[in-house]
Amino acid sequence: MLLSFLRRLMPNVAPISKTERMRACLGALVGILLTGVISKLALGPDVSLPLLIAPMGASAVLLFAAPTSPLAQPWSIVGGNIVSAFIGVTFALFVPDPIIASALAVSAAIGLMLALGCLHPPSGAVALTAVLGGPVVHAEGYAFVLWPVGLNSLLLLAAALLFNNLTGRRYPHLLPAPQVNVHGTADPVPTERIGFVPSDLQDVLAQYDEIVNVSPDELDTLLHQAQIRAYERRSGEITCSHIMSRDVATVRPATPLREAWKLLINHRIKALPVTAEDGELVGIVTQTDFMRASLLAEDGRLHLGWRVRVGNKLRLARQSKHVVADIMTRRVQSALPETMIAKLVPPMADMGLHHMPVVDANNRVVGIVTQSDLIAALFRGASEQPDNPQAASEDTRAA
Repeated sequence: MLLSFLRRLMPNVAPISKTERMRACLGALVGILLTGVISKLALGPDVSLPLLIAPMGASAVLLFAAPTSPLAQPWSIVGGNIVSAFIGVTFALFVPDPIIASALAVSAAIGLMLALGCLHPPSGAVALTAVLGGPVVHAEGYAFVLWPVGLNSLLLLAAALLFNNLTGRRYPHLLPAPQVNVHGTADPVPTERIGFVPSDLQDVLAQYDEIVNVSPDELDTLLHQAQIRAYERRSGEITCSHIMSRDVATVRPATPLREAWKLLINHRIKALPVTAEDGELVGIVTQTDFMRASLLAEDGRLHLGWRVRVGNKLRLARQSKHVVADIMTRRVQSALPETMIAKLVPPMADMGLHHMPVVDANNRVVGIVTQSDLIAALFRGASEQPDNPQAASEDTRAA
């Protein structure tokens, strides 16, 4: 009973790999070492102030072990530490009793950090250091805010920016751009028309009314990824290799536009992957690319009508745009054969992609998945799900 209770007191931290643990430890080593060495060079060896203040160790935990945390972002560390240092120095100067000054400083620091959106837990220790740092810190007065606090914070932040990004961890964690309907309408993107939406998450967090050490956008991403994983489990692990077309019509960058257009018409398709001689994917050409090249006149207006279309075709033949390379889209989103089809839903539904080339490990085209393929696979997967999971489980046991 006691052992069970003690286990419940342990935090339920998400598991991480040994590599990530080593990355965090190495990052703290590099960050604190660089901060200390550069502070020593900047302030000189004979400075009376400490070159490193203790709260920087706590800041290093957040910046290198939890870089996506909203408490570890640049404004959090710089704003939180400087604001708390200023408050700590102020209470140290005007409140004689160190215990009362400490309590007021930490309390006021938390309140101001919350108001300014720069909450950083180690900053509470910065405020406490300013009050209890002793005669050396007190003698500096408000200069303590600039150095070592400001200098330490900026140097540790610079080290985190460099180290995290070099080791594959995006930092800082920028707010994502708002998702826009690619069709230019006011409708939400398809994946936000059912299930939970960001506003639902915001409402729940507001009702929860506690600080969550995960940003709302990061939490939204994790929940959507969990939904995709759940669908992958229910859909029977269907991958691109199961549904893709393998006999793919492709063109080269130097293929004449007339020949590429004939392929689109003859095969009744809307897109052609563009490949190099060795089959490597280098782009894609679609009916939209052809329309953009042939129907837009020099004045930028769209001209229709059979006479104009004939004139456009003649003009297209005279212009320099006569090969696929002139009109193709070069930045192509692709998938691997082992990619689960559930992962194709967001780009195809929200980004307006109608075709997804499938490539091997060497980026050579081995197939293509269309929206029709995806819809058919999703329909088949849904139709094969039992209406009554409990009855299906009983049937399985009976078998």
